[in-house]
Amino acid sequence: MDFPPLDFSKIRTYPVADRANKVAVEAFAKPHAAGASFASFLDALPDFLAVQDLRHVVGAIASAVQNKRPVLLMMGAHAIKVGLNPIIVDAMRRGFVNAVAFNGAGAIHDFELCYQGETSEDVQRGLNDGSFGMADETGRMMNAALADGLARGLGAGRALGEKALAFPNRHLSIMAAGAEIRVPVTVHIGIGTDIIHQHPTTNGAHLGEASYRDFKTFAAVCAHLEGGVVLNVGSAVIMPEVFLKALTVARNLGHKVEKFTTATLDMTRHYRPAENVQRRPTALGGKGVYIVGHHEINLPLLFAAVAEALA
Repeated sequence: MDFPPLDFSKIRTYPVADRANKVAVEAFAKPHAAGASFASFLDALPDFLAVQDLRHVVGAIASAVQNKRPVLLMMGAHAIKVGLNPIIVDAMRRGFVNAVAFNGAGAIHDFELCYQGETSEDVQRGLNDGSFGMADETGRMMNAALADGLARGLGAGRALGEKALAFPNRHLSIMAAGAEIRVPVTVHIGIGTDIIHQHPTTNGAHLGEASYRDFKTFAAVCAHLEGGVVLNVGSAVIMPEVFLKALTVARNLGHKVEKFTTATLDMTRHYRPAENVQRRPTALGGKGVYIVGHHEINLPLLFAAVAEALA
């Protein structure tokens, strides 16, 4: 087979001034001057990619707060374990977050921090000798709180939050803050996933009923999300799955939930948050973003930027 040479001298070109470009110097970052304000730091960030997504989420939260639309924070336990409870509680108290939902592990770490100021055991060491998750007080107190709350018609988050109000570090507890200021905090339990399910006092019927009551509360929040914001911080499976079902319930019952913003903030990309938080729920007219990075950096940055936007 013969391949005759091409005549490169006949290649057509055009002026670079006529070309559409995606990068311009006007969007570049600016160095932060010592002593300058945080607002100036935010303004000096480069106007590309994740910064654009961050600015969109900040604007969406600020707009939701101003228009009295819900901001729902869904989360896993890791954000608690890297010291972000003060940031989240402050956001709840300032009205930046109107509802919080997490898995059973989130409830456990929040509860333990509240009553003893420490949490997160050495899993490998405990697994090796059969002691992992076998601390008595956590399971005994949490299971008792769930039973007491059910008797009073409460779901898991509210029952545990009211119990946490009696503990020394209640000012750091997301669940205690929720109970105190009447911000819904819901706990979505997967049976067998949490250390308190190993405790002798565990009652499976209590776990299921308490979590199901919280699912109904969560669905009620989702029914009002039009114009609001959903944040998913570090939950790769449970909260994206629960959110998809709750949103379906809301729409099935006739609630218009179409144009709202979703954002997942996590340390890596996962399938369910990308589909069940970012893409599928916003297909009717909303916008979803995925911001990758460490919680201990991104969450304080996000809420500090919201505070500046609302100042």
